[in-house]
Amino acid sequence: MSEASAASAPANAADCHLAGRGVLVTRPAAQADGLCRLVEAAGGRPVRFPTVDIRPPTDPAAAAARLVEPWDCIVFISRNAVEGALALAGDALHASPARLAAVGRATAAAMKRAGMAPSLVPDAGFDSEALLAMPALTAIAGQRVLIVRGEGGRALLGNTLAGRGADVAYAEVYRRAAPSVDPAEQLPSWQQTLGFVTATSDEVLHNLLALVPAAEQPWLKDLPLAVLSARNAETARGLGFTRVAVAPQPGDDGMLAALCALARETGAGTQVS
Repeated sequence: MSEASAASAPANAADCHLAGRGVLVTRPAAQADGLCRLVEAAGGRPVRFPTVDIRPPTDPAAAAARLVEPWDCIVFISRNAVEGALALAGDALHASPARLAAVGRATAAAMKRAGMAPSLVPDAGFDSEALLAMPALTAIAGQRVLIVRGEGGRALLGNTLAGRGADVAYAEVYRRAAPSVDPAEQLPSWQQTLGFVTATSDEVLHNLLALVPAAEQPWLKDLPLAVLSARNAETARGLGFTRVAVAPQPGDDGMLAALCALARETGAGTQVS
């Protein structure tokens, strides 16, 4: 079992070549375009197969009501959280005097595009742990903190802030669901063309394996896999994936860098000039 290091991997298409191999892009459909463009520019062939659907929340009225309350700090967990919150209460968010925080730089970029530049963004890392390490969130006792997320998100951030004395609440502005698709017709083509798999969350991996028949999974798990975080890599190894590279930075550029590291490991990573 090996794990490719992406720490020094190139982050743009000019630095490696994917040699015409297919790359399974499992991101939600509305978020796949950027990575697909990078894969094509690097000489790969993106194969779109979203394994998570992003849907409206179960109780949008409750989420909207939370968003318009007065808060000292509002934390956005993901780009989906930003987009979902804006759809429910955009005017209130733009007018809010609360400090705004983003779990990672990709989320921060989505906030800036929406006119809500965050003041709290981790310099390194792009998860709850990185945000919690910021000094501004260590002395937060007595402050009202709203965490904007999807339904059933991780509890670490909220529990830790509550343990530091903050008054924590949640606005769950979207929900994730497994798509109703059957990959049976695509599997023969995948077995001929796929060279890499990508996954940006544990849920993506679990849903992918739930959709692919068990008899077809050994070859899939033997394909090089690019993931977004060390936590995702640990999950992937536990599920039986044998070659894993972790993105060295958040977003599509980071995923491309992980793919390039895997391409080099498998002997197809150098661009011929």
